[in-house]
Amino acid sequence: MAEADIAFAAAAGAAGLALAVSAWAFRLRRETAARLDAALVSHEALTRQASAGISAVAAFDEVRLGLQPGEPPILLGSDPAVAAARAVLAGDRDGTDALVLSEALHTRHGEAIDRLLAEGAPFRARDPASGWTVEGRTDGGVAWLRLTERSEAVASPGDPGLGAGLIAEASPSPAWVLDGEGGLVWANRAWLAETGCVTLDEARERQASFDRGADQLAAEAGRIGTRQEGFRWTPGEGRRRAWKIMAEPIAGAGGPVLVFALDMTEAEETRDTLRRHVEAHDETLNHLADAVAIFGPSRRLAFHNTAFQALFGLDAAWLDERPTHAELLDRLRQRRMLPEVVDYASWKTRELDFYGAAEAAPDESWSLPDGRTLRVVRQPHPLGGVLLLFSDITGELNLRSRFNAQLQVQTATLDKLNDAVAVFGSDGRLRLHNEAFESFWNLSAETLRDAGDFDAVAELCKAALPDAALWLGLKARVADPDPESRVAVSGEGRTLDGRTAAWQTRPLPDGATLVAFSDVTARRELEQALAQREAALKESQALKREFVGSVSYELRTPLTTIVGYSELLETLGDLPERSRQHAGAIRIAAGQLAASIDDVLDMAQIDAGEMELSLGDVRIKDLFAEAAGRHLGRIEGRGASFRAEVPADLPILRGDARRLGQAVDHLLDNAARSISEGGVVTLKAEANASEIRIRVEDTGRGIPYHLQAHVFDRFVKRERGGPGVGLALVKALVELHGGWAEVESEPGKGAAFILHLPLEADGVAAAPELALG
Repeated sequence: MAEADIAFAAAAGAAGLALAVSAWAFRLRRETAARLDAALVSHEALTRQASAGISAVAAFDEVRLGLQPGEPPILLGSDPAVAAARAVLAGDRDGTDALVLSEALHTRHGEAIDRLLAEGAPFRARDPASGWTVEGRTDGGVAWLRLTERSEAVASPGDPGLGAGLIAEASPSPAWVLDGEGGLVWANRAWLAETGCVTLDEARERQASFDRGADQLAAEAGRIGTRQEGFRWTPGEGRRRAWKIMAEPIAGAGGPVLVFALDMTEAEETRDTLRRHVEAHDETLNHLADAVAIFGPSRRLAFHNTAFQALFGLDAAWLDERPTHAELLDRLRQRRMLPEVVDYASWKTRELDFYGAAEAAPDESWSLPDGRTLRVVRQPHPLGGVLLLFSDITGELNLRSRFNAQLQVQTATLDKLNDAVAVFGSDGRLRLHNEAFESFWNLSAETLRDAGDFDAVAELCKAALPDAALWLGLKARVADPDPESRVAVSGEGRTLDGRTAAWQTRPLPDGATLVAFSDVTARRELEQALAQREAALKESQALKREFVGSVSYELRTPLTTIVGYSELLETLGDLPERSRQHAGAIRIAAGQLAASIDDVLDMAQIDAGEMELSLGDVRIKDLFAEAAGRHLGRIEGRGASFRAEVPADLPILRGDARRLGQAVDHLLDNAARSISEGGVVTLKAEANASEIRIRVEDTGRGIPYHLQAHVFDRFVKRERGGPGVGLALVKALVELHGGWAEVESEPGKGAAFILHLPLEADGVAAAPELALG
């Protein structure tokens, strides 16, 4: 899988995870909101019911008394009704109205009240003396006594006053009543438990308060006579708890206020958790490289990450205004960041139709006018609306195009190779091969494709090269992951049809292995022929040296005789002058021939690597003086002049004086042949830090440009005459000293030969025993 595909899969997975978290958070938030709404509705119903119950009791001339074992009695009713009941039933007893009435009724109807408390058995009794009727029933664990002045009064099971009081008392949420001065009038058991009080009297005595802020909210409700709501945090049970406070005036402005506290801790914690999840979800999406936009059910932008803004270059403030999907498309069209279409209205309609889709739409590619290509993913959002994912795949497409082109070039290149090439993966399967591989083993592409792995391919190739050890070794290079086995190896084998096959392996960076075979039959035959020819050449060179030596020896003997007799003839006194000149000419010619033979022998010795230099200190001034003595007469005899220039501070040269003098002689002899009357031959030397340059100049006819590159070649005909060995010998002698020779010439203006000699002769060129010094 390509790196771009892996990055896209990771981005899609992260987006899926973010969507799942968003769906879970939305579901949790919706459930919490539903529970909160239900609690509020229930609270409002309870409040209304409690208010209605209290108002219903107060609206009629009746008194209700609630009894619970171990708890103070609850007294409900209007003040006139309570005062009338106390006056009739209790007389002048001391104590609170509730306690006095409770004791009086227990005195009159103790047995019925005890059975009501113990067994919940309802009863109805009439007091003939007072004319009051007492009716007893239980509700919510409280024994209620209803006192009416009419003998025909009957308590209804659905009495709202009794039900509201019971509900308020049994409610798990704290509820209490404050008078117009802020004093505690009544509180249920939940309120007492939250404040740590046992009885209402204890709460009044301690001036206990559920929350000062809630009391202030109740005071405000009593002052203006309208319901007030608020939110408070209180410490309790080792953690902070959240409460929704609702204060409901009972009798208008300035009257008592009924206060309820609904526990919202779980809802607030859920809301906080949801908020953190939403923030984490947004942060995750903001870190994605792909652009994400979420449109809600109203088709307005609900969320976008920073990559979305950067991708289209949109203004952040405009996006914060939550534009609609249609407005976003229009803005992008104005900025030329949508595909160019003929009918934009129809295209826009189809784009907005995705809100009604039940499943994700297929991926689509947008080709933008600026040359970018975007991959667009659309899918329904779990909370309603549409989620859009934009990926800039321009680089990916370019990379894929370049990769495909490179792959095609590689395949075409392999097919054009003469070598048979096959690539096996790390799993041993055949990845690719070229046409030469098919031809080399006489196999078809279908056969190789069906073979698949290395073992099957090797079985096919063994028909031509049945070398089991070879194929076993190749398999070790292909299939063995050990680094010691993944090394390049090579070898040769002989096929059944007589070909010589050379093979080699190369480990590739991706774990694959390249195996190449080539037919080297012709190469090996050529190498064998070249080896035979080299042996014959060495033999011929040995014969040549032997021939040159023999010929030179055979030539030197008669030349010595000729030179000797010519010198003898020149000394005879009675020899005519003309004959004496002829004898001198014979002597000079014999000497030149002997010198030429010496040059040929020296060249043969240098070619054979047998010439050894006799190194010593060479003073160039002495070398020039000896050379001038040998050539001055000849140069002046041609009507020319000779100059030798040697600097006084010229360093001593380490070299072979005899061979250097031989080289200078050849250059001066060459200059003397080319000089004419009135000309000048100059021999001079100059030095630098590493070498001495000997320069021989003449003002003769010069050397044509086309011959200058070959002036140091041997046995080449030259216009300047000579056997064609002298200048070649000069070059060879200088190179023996580790130097080199060059020529500078302009036709018609003379020539200059320069010898570059190192101050110390090259030890490699010198004889071993001399090189030690």
